[in-house]
Amino acid sequence: QVQLVESGGGLVQPGGSLRLSCAASGDVSSVWIRGWYRQVPGNQRELVATITNPGTKQFGDFVKGRFITSRDKNTAYLQMNNLQSEDTAVYYCNARGPGIDAWGQGTQGTVSS
Repeated sequence: QVQLVESGGGLVQPGGSLRLSCAASGDVSSVWIRGWYRQVPGNQRELVATITNPGTKQFGDFVKGRFITSRDKNTAYLQMNNLQSEDTAVYYCNARGPGIDAWGQGTQGTVSS
């Protein structure tokens, strides 16, 4: 079992930045990929970024170089820059491994002037 607790998020103006963190506890050694997803009400959850244990990264097409993802032993990070109104969503972190598919509670990120 893996438990995830997110922090960060909030309100930012267009062009601003937010940094999300996702702390993992439990069977962390079995996690091989950490991910970030987002969801807007009425829409499906979509991929923002993933990072594997070796450090391979994948981003959603909409990111276009604006976001950075990283991780240490227990915590994953998502640095979001040049945010726009269409980035407003609930952001969820994810951890996967053999028999593991854990989700954080979600954190709201709102981009508005």
